[in-house]
Amino acid sequence: MAVQTTYDFDQMLSNAREAYGEELYNMANEGYDFAFTYSDNVAPSSSAGKLLKDYPDRCFNFGIAEPNQVGASTGLALSGEIVFAQVFGPFLPLRAADQIHTDVAYNDVNVRLIGTHSGVTSGGGPTHNVIADLAFYRAVPNLTIVVPADAGQCRKVIRASMDYEGPMVIRIDRAGSPDVYASNDYDFEIGKAIETVEGSDVTIISTGSMIYQCMMASKELKKEGINAGVIDMHTIKPLDEEAIIKYANKTGIVVTVEDHSINGGLGGAVAEVLSENEYKGKFKRIGMPDEFAVLGKPDEVYAYYGVDKNGIMKTIKSLME
Repeated sequence: MAVQTTYDFDQMLSNAREAYGEELYNMANEGYDFAFTYSDNVAPSSSAGKLLKDYPDRCFNFGIAEPNQVGASTGLALSGEIVFAQVFGPFLPLRAADQIHTDVAYNDVNVRLIGTHSGVTSGGGPTHNVIADLAFYRAVPNLTIVVPADAGQCRKVIRASMDYEGPMVIRIDRAGSPDVYASNDYDFEIGKAIETVEGSDVTIISTGSMIYQCMMASKELKKEGINAGVIDMHTIKPLDEEAIIKYANKTGIVVTVEDHSINGGLGGAVAEVLSENEYKGKFKRIGMPDEFAVLGKPDEVYAYYGVDKNGIMKTIKSLME
């Protein structure tokens, strides 16, 4: 059964970048023991800024030296700490790739890399788009990859990660994404997908803030007699293969949607599962094409490449012809 969600998106914007800081601050107040490393874009007025002010002994600023930050976070973890490392997303998977691979993942330590400004949400164009990170992370052994759908789910991920063994990447967007879930009173488990909208004609598998676009597309498609289900695949690795096969076989049409290159991300992961399980239905990936994207605000870029409500609807209707 689908989890209760909300379509009142215009009135319910939230900020995952604030949410992770709020949850860490709350956890520190509750007595949880962890360390926090951060880059220079943590504002003193933010929720994470409160953590820096009230718990300075556990917070370490690395400025714009992301590789050093990731390496030092590994050192803290090897000393026994659980480490949350907030890193400016556009620089995390490229500049710190070696440290992620050889320091964090190879040592299999409890570092939670919080990469902000995911996808094209930075608005900074090709140099600041984060559209190849999932492809890299998926290929690195030991890494768990989680992409929260909204701020409330981000809080759940942060708290759940305290009891999760091994390194983790938590991928969040810049800010101002709509709430997907009507409340936080739902079961969340790392590695288990969530059905947000039931559907019998087509299955949309998405992740992160793209869940919003998919739900809006589903809402509009229903007016045209098309029942599109939406699956929140918040965990990219380990992937919930059972859910993919279940919903793919239910509808016979699968569409993946992500704020990432169509190569190597969620779409690639789902395609691998379907092909290895002899799926014989229709399948289509929606995401950023294999090119350096145009410069523009996130919504403009999504519309340009068909990674928005209208583009999703158009793709689904073409598959059903």
